[in-house]
Amino acid sequence: MLNKFIITIALLMPVCATACSHKADQAQTADNIEQSRDTVSTVATLQLPPLPDKPSGTAFIVVSKHGMTLSVYDRNAAGDTVIVAQFPCCMGKNKGNKQRRGDMRTPESRTGKPFKITMIQDASTWKHDFKDGRGNILAYGHWFLRLETPGHKGIGIHGSTNNEHTVPGRASEGCIRLLDKDIITLKEHFAYVGMPVTVQHEDQTPFDWELRARWARTK
Repeated sequence: MLNKFIITIALLMPVCATACSHKADQAQTADNIEQSRDTVSTVATLQLPPLPDKPSGTAFIVVSKHGMTLSVYDRNAAGDTVIVAQFPCCMGKNKGNKQRRGDMRTPESRTGKPFKITMIQDASTWKHDFKDGRGNILAYGHWFLRLETPGHKGIGIHGSTNNEHTVPGRASEGCIRLLDKDIITLKEHFAYVGMPVTVQHEDQTPFDWELRARWARTK
């Protein structure tokens, strides 16, 4: 009888362990779902201010390769740095800092040394041959915001005509692509010659001040 009792317990132990493990997994999953909901709820509270009628002349851009975003920051009436716009973007096909022409990398700015917008050009008729069989096609959206990137030429922020499916992602030859509608918004409401543009390196997470700025009051 004792042997049968021991055998019965031994047989039940894996079942109990599996059941307990399953309950633990369910509890963990529930916690993860709740955390995800909290995160979504927090993200949803990000309220951007109305678009300004014209560029303030004080805003600046931070491009995150890690997050595939182009964020615009400015100061509000209280003097606090706040986020005023954010757009998905497409980077160079290859990861890392640009080393030479044709390496398909987006150049990264040095700490404390942002790039600057040097020209705002109408690119609505500009074409490019991507050597993919489509020929010479419209490719830049309405505007090309040319950047001063020491050591490299021809880099800018522009639209993605005929390539909007690549935003966000990695597909450019080194420039920063936005959706066509977003390059118009950026140019009309925020961009100006001399505007600082920081391009973060691949693994760089948001600066501490960015995290604070994203949830600051925008009025």
